[in-house]
Amino acid sequence: MRASDRSYASLLGEIQSGVLAPGAVIGEVEQAARLGVSRTPMREAIGRLVAEGLLRQQSARVIVVSGFDADEIRRLFEARRSFEETAARLAAQRGDRSTFAELAAAFRQAHPEQGELEADAYYTLIARFDRAVDEAVDNPYLVQALRTVRTHLARARKLARDNHGRLLASVSEHALIANAIAERDAELAAHATHVHLHHALTSILDSINADSTAKGQ
Repeated sequence: MRASDRSYASLLGEIQSGVLAPGAVIGEVEQAARLGVSRTPMREAIGRLVAEGLLRQQSARVIVVSGFDADEIRRLFEARRSFEETAARLAAQRGDRSTFAELAAAFRQAHPEQGELEADAYYTLIARFDRAVDEAVDNPYLVQALRTVRTHLARARKLARDNHGRLLASVSEHALIANAIAERDAELAAHATHVHLHHALTSILDSINADSTAKGQ
């Protein structure tokens, strides 16, 4: 892997996880020294993150991690709704039925009768579902738009990660979406995606409000 790609991946992971919080200053020299690369690959990595909206130029000499508040999350979900509902329709029309039938079964099996649902295993299954949708839509423009949204989505998911009830509901919602795609029911796939995204956004905003209330006490 190139030094610029390693630097990009490291900074991206730290932004998505919250290690680099909104407003954190990203100095080219300091980050290059910290990650053990020269300034040129670090400059390339920072440029990519600026282009993706994860970093922003605060002034001529200062680059910071972009803010990510409730308003930003609402904007993200506006785009996400448009892209993912379209992708669900296209996947139902073009996708391999057996692939999505297997995914529907995997989501159903991931819903435990008792006990905890492991978040990492759930997100691994989500990534598998996303790859299948990308392949099914067979549209590089839509796939690139989806990937950009997912890059930012990781920051939002972190806010709802500890909500076990929401994870369980999301598993059932994805099972319905995958099954609708397998059955070639494009409108049900799109509607089920719409409902899933509504619940996901509501859960994240509720988490933000709860945190704000707790900090204000």
